[in-house]
Amino acid sequence: MEEIFRLENDTDWIENVTIRLKEDDEVVAYTYAPGDAAWTLVSTAMVWLMVPGVGFLYCGMARSKSALSLLSLCLWSTAIVSVQWFLFGYSLSFSNKGNEIIGHFDKAFLMGVADAPSEANPRIPEILFCIYQGMFAAITPALVIGSTAERGRFLPTILFMFLWTTLVYDFICYWVWGPNGWYFVLGGLDFAGGLPVHLASGVSAAVYAWLLEEREDHIKDAKPHNIVQVILGTSLIWFGYFGFNGGSAMGANTRAAIVVCNTNISACVGAVTWALMDYARDKKFSSLSFCFGAISGLVTVTPASGFILPAASLAFGFLGAVGCRAAVQLKKLVSVDDALDVLAIHGVGGGLGTILCGIFAQNDITGLDGMSAIPGGWLDGIEARWIQIVYQLAGCGAATVWSVFVTFAILFVMNKIPGLKLRVNSHTAGAGIDSMQMGEKAYEYDPVPTHAPEHSGARRGSIAAALHHIKRMTVND
Repeated sequence: MEEIFRLENDTDWIENVTIRLKEDDEVVAYTYAPGDAAWTLVSTAMVWLMVPGVGFLYCGMARSKSALSLLSLCLWSTAIVSVQWFLFGYSLSFSNKGNEIIGHFDKAFLMGVADAPSEANPRIPEILFCIYQGMFAAITPALVIGSTAERGRFLPTILFMFLWTTLVYDFICYWVWGPNGWYFVLGGLDFAGGLPVHLASGVSAAVYAWLLEEREDHIKDAKPHNIVQVILGTSLIWFGYFGFNGGSAMGANTRAAIVVCNTNISACVGAVTWALMDYARDKKFSSLSFCFGAISGLVTVTPASGFILPAASLAFGFLGAVGCRAAVQLKKLVSVDDALDVLAIHGVGGGLGTILCGIFAQNDITGLDGMSAIPGGWLDGIEARWIQIVYQLAGCGAATVWSVFVTFAILFVMNKIPGLKLRVNSHTAGAGIDSMQMGEKAYEYDPVPTHAPEHSGARRGSIAAALHHIKRMTVND
C-alpha cells in the first residue's frame, strides 16, 4: 500500500487534510479534520487519567493494609484490557459484520482499522476511534474490582478482567454502539456508556461481592483511611470526564461543548446535593459526601450528556445524588459487602441516567454535531414520545440480566479451578492484601534503630568528655 499525504489546499489546512491510499490501481481519498482528530486524541488521554483516578479513590476509601492493591489493579486493568482490545475486543464490539448480539472477528488484530475513516465520524481515522473506545473498555473492569476490596485474590482478579471484558463488556458495548446491535437498531439511546460502563460494572461488582462474602473484620460505616486520596481521585475523575463524555461527540463541535457543560453542571449539582443532605443529618460538611455526590452526578448524566439541554442536567445531578445516596443507605439492609459502593454509585446512577435520557433527550441537541439525529425523548416536541422510555428500560433490563448471569458464571467456574480461588484466607486478609499478595505496602516507614551502630560507643565517649571539659571550664570561671 502506498500512502500519499497532501493538504486539501494551502489556506484550508486547519479544516481538513486529505489522505490518499493507493491500493493496486485504485486511489481512495479520505478527508480528515485536524480539529476533530486533535480533540479526540486529547479526550483519549483524559479518559486514561480516569483510571488512576479510580485507583486513588478506591485506595483512599479502603483500609491502609489493602490500599495499594486496589490502585495497582486499576493499572493492571488498563494493561490487560488494552491487549484484549487489540487482539479481538475492538472487533467484537464494533464490527459491522456481526449479528444483533455480538460482532465479528474481521477487525481482529486491528486489521484494516488504520486504512479507513471511522463510521462514528468520517472526519477522523478509525484507528483513533479504536484507541479512544479502548480507554472506555480499560476503565470498566477497574470499576468492578472495587467490590473485591480487602479480600479478593490478585491473580483471579486479573484473569477475571480479561474474561469479563470479553463476555460482558464487549457484548453490551456492541448492543449499544455496534451498527447491527439490537439496542442500537431498536433506537435505544446511550451517549457515553451508561449501560456498558456503569450499569454493567455496578451489577457485576455486586455479584462479585456476593460470591466473595463479607469481610471477616468488616466494620460497617468504617471511615476511609485517606480522605486526601479520595479527593485526588475524584478530581482526576472529574477532569477526565470532560474527555469521557465530551470526546464521545467525536469532534470539536458545538455538541461537544454542550456535553462538557452538561457534565460539569451535573457533577456540581450532585456534589452540593449530597453534601447538603448529609449536612442536614450530621451538621458536618463532609468531603467524602461532596466527592460521592460529584461522582454520582457524573455517572448519571453519562448516557444523556449528548442529548439534553444544560437546564436538564440540573435534574440529572440532583436526582443522581438522591438516588445513589438512597442506594448507599439501602446497602446496609442487605448482606452483600460491596466494599466501595460500586453498585450504589455506578449501577444505580447508570441505570437511572439511562431512563432519564428517554425523558429529556432532544433531537435539536443531537444534531449540533452536524452528523446525528434521533426521534427525541418523551419531552421532545409537541407529542409525548413515551415509547423511548420503553426502549431505555429494555436496555437496562437486558444489560442487568446479562451482567448478572455471565459474571456469576465466570466467577463460579473460576472458583472451582485449583489456584483460582477468589477469596484470600483469613491470615492474608488479616495481614493485608498488599503485604501478603504483593510483598509491598502503600506506606513504608523507616523504623528508628533499636540498637546503636558499633562505632557509636566511641562517639558517645568523645561527646561525654567534651561536655565534662566544658562543665569544668564553667565552674572555674
